[in-house]
Amino acid sequence: MAIPSASYSITMRIELTLDPRGIGRVTTAVGEAGGTVTAVDIVEPRADGLVVDLTCNAGDADHAERITAAVEAVEEAHVHKVSDRTFLMHLGGKLEIKPKVPLRTRDDLSMAYTPGVARVSLAIADRPEDVRRLTIKRNTVGVVTDGSAVLGLGNIGPAAALPVMEGKAVLFKVFADIDAWPICLDTQDTDAIVDAVRLIAPVFGGINLEDIAAPRCFEVERRLRELLDIPVFHDDQHGTAIVVLGALTNALRVVDKSLDAVRIVMAGAGAAGVAVMKLLQEEGAREVILCDRQGALHPGRGDLNDSKRWAAEHSNPERRSGTLKEVLAGADVFIGVSGPNLLDGADIATMAADAIVFALANPDPEVDPAAAREHAAVVATGRSDEPNQINNVLAFPGVFRGALDAGAREITEAMKVAAARAIADVVGSQDLHPSYIIPSVFNHDVAPAVAAAVEAAAEDRGDRG
Repeated sequence: MAIPSASYSITMRIELTLDPRGIGRVTTAVGEAGGTVTAVDIVEPRADGLVVDLTCNAGDADHAERITAAVEAVEEAHVHKVSDRTFLMHLGGKLEIKPKVPLRTRDDLSMAYTPGVARVSLAIADRPEDVRRLTIKRNTVGVVTDGSAVLGLGNIGPAAALPVMEGKAVLFKVFADIDAWPICLDTQDTDAIVDAVRLIAPVFGGINLEDIAAPRCFEVERRLRELLDIPVFHDDQHGTAIVVLGALTNALRVVDKSLDAVRIVMAGAGAAGVAVMKLLQEEGAREVILCDRQGALHPGRGDLNDSKRWAAEHSNPERRSGTLKEVLAGADVFIGVSGPNLLDGADIATMAADAIVFALANPDPEVDPAAAREHAAVVATGRSDEPNQINNVLAFPGVFRGALDAGAREITEAMKVAAARAIADVVGSQDLHPSYIIPSVFNHDVAPAVAAAVEAAAEDRGDRG
């Protein structure tokens, strides 16, 4: 059974009889059904009983139904209504637009809009570079998707992707005070995506590509970076890579190993896997082996697409072959960005002493974290209910904040490395621990530290616009 979490939180409105044991019996029913009670609120006392709202966490939608049935089976109780708290949060969307200037008088209106705004438009026409100073462009990011690879849900299309892109925009605002807007395109044609983003780019100071399937995402990003004079950043690739490098930097400190001396085996050769490989190598990793479902990538394989062929030619220097489990033996580091349950504890036991395991498939990791911890010195996952959560929100808000503040035209490898180092450095040496190699996503020091590092790296390389 999946672990109960707030993502499957429900509130049941329950009518109880006058029996004083009623509340105790319904909370016990929830516990016996495997749920977790988080709140009990008295809604209305009645002459013949009580109306209460009972809030609890379930493991999935089916589990929520079983919990509801268990409560309904309590003799003193009747479930009148069940509300899914996640759906309630999304009603009407999660974003709104608010003006930054007052519109209370005719003077206000004449300056914010016509006729006064015409002078500002003419000023920008004369000096196009002033658009960053005089409009929202200086602090606005477009979150662009085609809906082809949304979370772990797959190709669900632009409308179904919208709640995720809204959520991404909320994270930009909360963590870095950036005004981001979801752009869900009704096409999965590479040329059409590139043209659409090119045409809307004047509004934005940066473009965050999101949940676009590989290998299309590689070409989309490459072409947009060539066409546009603003940063283009595919978060599924580079955000993941930055946080992985930051976490691995600290994990290696824990086990007293160096990046240039360890053997790293990766499960997953898609967008995230290739980006992680590139950034690790940028920081000095020498031996990285990528694996897909058929095993280790190497130039001798004849079944590789262009992206995997490039990765094979630029990794695995000893040209190892074999399955994931075979090449994992003796490795110092495992990084999974693929799918669930590829390994077990016995496979982790074949790794080198003081092994590091990053099993990042979400919600179900490549290896059970508890089983991995029996043999590895440091274990990280993508889950919020496990220590050492690798979460892209540690990277992208600060990366864009720094790039926007620098007026950068692109996000370079140097800026990504700087971001990873900043994330790692938020965890002080005195706090470093096998269960604490990466800061919490709610650590308010992270985004400012990343932003400052990225802005400095932009200035050092002359990457300002």
